[in-house]
Amino acid sequence: MKKFSNFYIGLILFFLFAPIAVMIFFSFNAGKSTSVFTGFSLDWYIELFKNSEILNALKNSLILAITAAAIATVIGTAAAFGIHHMKSKHLRQSLMTVTNVPLMNPEIITGISMMFLFVFVGGLLGLSTKLNFWTMLIAHVTFCLPYVILNVLPKFKQMNKALPEAALDLGCTPIQSFFKVQLPAILPGVITGLTMSFTLSFDDFVISYFTSGTDFQTLPILIYSMTKKSVKPTIYALSSIIFIIILVMLLITNREKSSYERLEAKKARAEKKRKEAIAKANKRKKQKLSTEVPVFEASSGNKKFSSYSLKIVALVCAVVLIISTCVMIGAYTKNTVTLNVYNWGEYISDGSDGSLDVNKEFEKYCRQNLGKRVKVNYVTYTSNEDLYAKLSSNAVSYDVIIPSDYMIARLASEGLLQELNFDNIPLYEECISDDFKNLYYDPENKYSVPYTYGMIGVIYDANKVSEEDIGGWDLMWNQKYSGQIVQFNNSRDAFGTAFYKLGLDVNTTDKAAWDMGLEELKKQKPLLNKLVMDEIFNMMESGEAAIGAYYAGDYLAMVDNQAENVDLKFYYPENTNLFVDAMCVPTCAQNKELAEEYINFMLSEEAAIANAEYICYASPNSLVYNNEIYKEDMGEEAIEVLYPENFDFAEKYDANCYKDLDKETKQYLNSIWEKFKTSK
Repeated sequence: MKKFSNFYIGLILFFLFAPIAVMIFFSFNAGKSTSVFTGFSLDWYIELFKNSEILNALKNSLILAITAAAIATVIGTAAAFGIHHMKSKHLRQSLMTVTNVPLMNPEIITGISMMFLFVFVGGLLGLSTKLNFWTMLIAHVTFCLPYVILNVLPKFKQMNKALPEAALDLGCTPIQSFFKVQLPAILPGVITGLTMSFTLSFDDFVISYFTSGTDFQTLPILIYSMTKKSVKPTIYALSSIIFIIILVMLLITNREKSSYERLEAKKARAEKKRKEAIAKANKRKKQKLSTEVPVFEASSGNKKFSSYSLKIVALVCAVVLIISTCVMIGAYTKNTVTLNVYNWGEYISDGSDGSLDVNKEFEKYCRQNLGKRVKVNYVTYTSNEDLYAKLSSNAVSYDVIIPSDYMIARLASEGLLQELNFDNIPLYEECISDDFKNLYYDPENKYSVPYTYGMIGVIYDANKVSEEDIGGWDLMWNQKYSGQIVQFNNSRDAFGTAFYKLGLDVNTTDKAAWDMGLEELKKQKPLLNKLVMDEIFNMMESGEAAIGAYYAGDYLAMVDNQAENVDLKFYYPENTNLFVDAMCVPTCAQNKELAEEYINFMLSEEAAIANAEYICYASPNSLVYNNEIYKEDMGEEAIEVLYPENFDFAEKYDANCYKDLDKETKQYLNSIWEKFKTSK
């Protein structure tokens, strides 16, 4: 039985720590892949400390977590004190029920409801930006409070009721009684509540996502935004450092706790002997000595230890509050103009891997050429729908956004985009070819400037797939490769592959056509390994999957990281999705002229080439695709994939691009997509 219990415990520990061990292992990978180990290196740890975006998000997370935990601990301790001293049992139970509601409520409900509250109150106050650092802080304090109360309240119940009364009898005021007697007694609960609050706040994503504004991006939100592409090993390195720090702190804490427990046990034995001696020496005072002396002696020792811990906690909180205040003051310096840019994750050259930090260069450009101190506040999202939710809620203010074509059409139709003044964007006429003008999403070229474009193709492992099987969409339905095929885990792209295979219009409103697409996907499902999005990187690079449809630019990243036994290739079927992402200025923008200056800067040769090389998508900018150095840096294969010869973009685009579907069609698509995912 003992062997079985040890095996069971070992199995649990394995499942808990094996993923962390793998993460730490790949943080030392010499290559970019997070699935194929190519050699030991510290490059990603070095890269981590050069990545200003990640470090800034980490700093924000620490400031938010410690500030929220400190405030929640103070308010929660006071609340626990009040609840404990309530005379009405029914009122106390009612308050405890209310306290437990945030614990039981799903986080997404809490996040959405708080966002609506902040937007409503901000509207009443006439604020242009309803969500910011302070709304996120209020939200974090709110969901941390119950954990503090539930940790502190039991300590009040365990505390000897005679302690505060004795303190008052000895001349303490009620406040002195609390801080000198009661607080040391409940301090373990206070510290536990503080620690839990910090952990929950630092780790939170859902509530932070709905209550965050343009001025504050935490680490969980940043990591989530990276899921458009494969998460870089720099995040593995950061996570490994955080894990090691926490592990060391736990070991030190447990050691101190063990030392303290041994000291207390030694004192208890000495006290027992002392009691026996006193009992023998003076039997008449036995009752008095056994109740009064031990209480105050033990309390004194605990008080000394607790007082030391309390000073440490108070010092840390004070330092963080001072730092956060300085940071917030520095961020809102009157002489600095903040430009809020909202873009996809991993979609701009950020200085990593020796690339150009485009946002820093724009800030430098503004100082030297415009005589302005500008701070680019760069925030990321993972989908067009995320972008739409933020803009349509009127809760935040962005100056530059980079949505996809169909979303641009939707935003313009709903009056959420401003017309651009192209006098402030002179490079537009010079750099953007006519192939990317007057497209369906912006037929009069009023609202957008193309940033990048791309196509979906089929990626396959040439070591496993026969040459005669490639060329069309049929490869993704080929039974010969059952279990080695992966499909998009989003409805539009998955149905798109089926529609292109069948020769159907991907923008149809005919339900019968969508039903045909559903049947085609059902035929494919038994052959699939799984539905994927960014997981396709690891699966294709490691050889776990042999066939999958994905974006051309991402294929290039996979080729660089493939295992030695994998030979990834790529082709475009005759009909496939084409997309354009473009720079726009929303109606909520506070700095329209500066936003247009930013767009023009993004079209400049240095910035445009840096962005094109970093994100590996095709560029509509002639300064990029005509540049010989760019072609040499990218390589012949990459250029052939991104810019295929004899390719008429305008003709193919209009026939194959996704357009915004009407509400009824989108609802029907969502319903049959769920049917497909749940079907056998």
